[in-house]
Amino acid sequence: MRIGIVGTDNSHVDQIVRHLNVEKAGGDARVVALGGGRGPRNDALAATGGIAAGVDEPAGLLGLVDAVVVADRDGANHRQQAIPFLTAGLPVYVDKPLSHTVADARAMIDTARAHDAPLTSSSALRWIPDTEALVARSAQGGTPQLVVVSGPADPDGDHGGIFFYGIHAVDIALRLAPGEISGVRTDITGTTVVVSFVAGATRVVVNLVRPGSTDQIPFHAMTFTRQSMVQQTLTPRADYCVPGLEVFLEMARTGTPPIGYGDLLRPIEVLESVVTALREASATASPEVPDAALREASVIALHEASADSR
Repeated sequence: MRIGIVGTDNSHVDQIVRHLNVEKAGGDARVVALGGGRGPRNDALAATGGIAAGVDEPAGLLGLVDAVVVADRDGANHRQQAIPFLTAGLPVYVDKPLSHTVADARAMIDTARAHDAPLTSSSALRWIPDTEALVARSAQGGTPQLVVVSGPADPDGDHGGIFFYGIHAVDIALRLAPGEISGVRTDITGTTVVVSFVAGATRVVVNLVRPGSTDQIPFHAMTFTRQSMVQQTLTPRADYCVPGLEVFLEMARTGTPPIGYGDLLRPIEVLESVVTALREASATASPEVPDAALREASVIALHEASADSR
């Protein structure tokens, strides 16, 4: 299987090239071509992976590859980068996030359906061993009444602000909470963006905490049922992208997306709402909400979940 990569500045690409071309651990899959032209970054990747082909424009990969990874760090670019390959019927993995708008996400999904081109996208943390363990343990109690996930995210960060890192916590939360989303609410403090909503029958709270200058909080998730609570710190290992890569390779071989297209839309729907709230808060220059609001939001969520369970 010949793999092409678009958007090679992403550090995830190093893991992909190492896993497929250096360790040859992905069966017959190899990265054979890189988009983005010549330069120190692509030259180093080509030397590491023995990659002969490089193209200036993403569409130049057509005819050279059997499947494509879109790894550009800015989700605003993903639609224009993925559409040519989906139109050609190729399997495409769009690294997180799928897009920055529901409209762009729908455009990619509609193209995938129209051309029978398997499409997937996810946070790499969705598939790591800690998340798999949490999902398995949580499933023993049935559908959770409450899911709480916390992780770092910077509303003012590069590559799309809250989308760039916020997708991790939101994607994990939605893997634990199936169903249609409603009632998205965003509460903003000086250091934290708290997102709460209902997914199906589950109340979800996602705490997105601005990283410090030298450190950041770990990713952590909790699920609550009427009878039990399960929690897990989610620690990315050095090869944390590999489980998601293997999921993509399985999709490319079978033609079956690992995540339903409706579920691809849900994290984008949530984060687009968050971006709107952040933009409105900035425009109105509201006074900073005290940290007590964060505690109040958590108490409200727990109370509503308890009421739902009754």
